[in-house]
Amino acid sequence: MTEGVNMELELVPHVGVGRFRLGMSIDEARAAVEAWGLLRTAAADEEPGQIVLTHDDSQTDVVLGFSRGTLSGVELIRFRKEDAGVRVLLEGLDVFRTPSEDLLEQLAARGHTIEENDLGFDALPELEVILANQSSYEYPVDEEGDPLYYDYALVR
Repeated sequence: MTEGVNMELELVPHVGVGRFRLGMSIDEARAAVEAWGLLRTAAADEEPGQIVLTHDDSQTDVVLGFSRGTLSGVELIRFRKEDAGVRVLLEGLDVFRTPSEDLLEQLAARGHTIEENDLGFDALPELEVILANQSSYEYPVDEEGDPLYYDYALVR
């Protein structure tokens, strides 16, 4: 990890995020949460549709989505503390600290197809990654008042 970074999460297309691997069972996901020790878990049913985790120091949320008892998606919601020691990376690019327009340009330059829609979701279909600016939280904005950074990422 980089100095000043106390949590680094790599979005690995078709695989997962950090310790969380797509296809792992609910029990394996719970064991990964316990082994990690950085996150607080919201109460969940025995067979949850999702498990919500919060990194208290940074106010970063991680949502584990399950389908038929296996992990089918990992959602990350951007930290609420701007000085948080958190990095969320996709191919080495910082998803939540690189201005979203710059990030899209860099991903396109690497040959990735980007599908944008009017709802604020930008999909990288071959990677099965979705990025968005969807929060009502007051994140940094550009001169026109639009969100400067992505505040949501999904790997499925």
